[in-house]
Amino acid sequence: MTPQPTAGPHDPAGIVETVFRMEFPRVVAAVTRIVRDVGIAEELAQDALVAALERWPADGVPENPGAWLTTAARNRAVDLVRRRETYARKLAEIGRDQSMVTAPPEEPADPDDIDDDLLRLVFTACHPVLSAEARTALTLRLLGGLTTEEIARAFLVPEPTVAQRIVRAKRTLARKNVAFEVPYGPDREARLGSVLDVIYLIFNEGYAATAGDDWLRPALCEDALRLARVLSALMPKEPEVHGLTALLEFQSSRAAARTGPDGAPVLLKDQNRARWNRMLIARGVAALTRADATAAGAPGPYALQAAIAACHAHAYRYEETDWPRIATLYALLAARAPSPVVELNRAVAVSMAEGPAAALPLVDALTGVPALRDYHLLPSVRGDLLARLGRREEARAEFERAASLTRNAPERELLLRRAAEDGA
Repeated sequence: MTPQPTAGPHDPAGIVETVFRMEFPRVVAAVTRIVRDVGIAEELAQDALVAALERWPADGVPENPGAWLTTAARNRAVDLVRRRETYARKLAEIGRDQSMVTAPPEEPADPDDIDDDLLRLVFTACHPVLSAEARTALTLRLLGGLTTEEIARAFLVPEPTVAQRIVRAKRTLARKNVAFEVPYGPDREARLGSVLDVIYLIFNEGYAATAGDDWLRPALCEDALRLARVLSALMPKEPEVHGLTALLEFQSSRAAARTGPDGAPVLLKDQNRARWNRMLIARGVAALTRADATAAGAPGPYALQAAIAACHAHAYRYEETDWPRIATLYALLAARAPSPVVELNRAVAVSMAEGPAAALPLVDALTGVPALRDYHLLPSVRGDLLARLGRREEARAEFERAASLTRNAPERELLLRRAAEDGA
């Protein structure tokens, strides 16, 4: 997702760009704590970048370039706050109303000893006052370090649209006076859910693109996985954080096998599992173990999904997949976080564990659900079940309908090919 600088490894400008990409989220987080406004913090971080581009070619690259950028931005933030305080004092001296001038809010008590500016920035960028689209764009901008152009290209939307979403998100946070803090108490679980959902949405868009000519967008998956790993380090006592990280590790492990040489999708049953990344699988197992160890009660939705992904990861051949366990896990997930999509996935697992005849009624029961009316995977799954039952003409119609609903070109070609093969 993030292009590498073309400058040489010892070129100051190239080093500035590389360091800034890596340190940008931490610089913005440190400055936001001072100015209490992510928009202003980002501008001050950019000012620090300009200063580095001016100073480093002449003075040389500092020993700790990340700390240099953070210090430069923080100094500008302190200067800004001092100018505000000076202005406030002048207002007081001439008897003007100071009701508009307020001191920064006190930092909340931290019962879990979590005192990290980056974590505060995560919760701010993913605040529920923002729309899902705004949360995603702002998270990729502030925490992923992506440019507006890169975000627009990743989601196949016009660059001005992304720019407007980011600007409006910053204005909304300022207008709503959203506190730069980590929530505690009853609000924490709901807010954490929003954070995890944003990261998962980013990953899914890279794992199975909703539109365009590419089936996979690996860079988006990498950005989401990196954010999940950072969050795991910042919140080691949260089982669902580890659950999401485990899920993304397992899913990422299959990336190399999910497309053929021509970029066409390769179904799970046809994938060369020797190409699955065993290092990522091991990381997934470790994260899932941490999720289980920190859970006080029943596993959460992300931990359950990770457990399902682990079943696939542990099967060296498709025929060795423990489908009965996967069906059981999907039943638990449906009880924990009910949704039509979970029910559809449960039906697939049931079809593999008990046969297509047992699963078809489960899928048929979903055909009238409004949320799945234009969901291409519903007719795709139904077509697969019908093909396995020998009802080929009906299967062909379902695959053709699924192809008409997807906006992803490689997926459409796959579905049309299945219509031709299974409907013949």
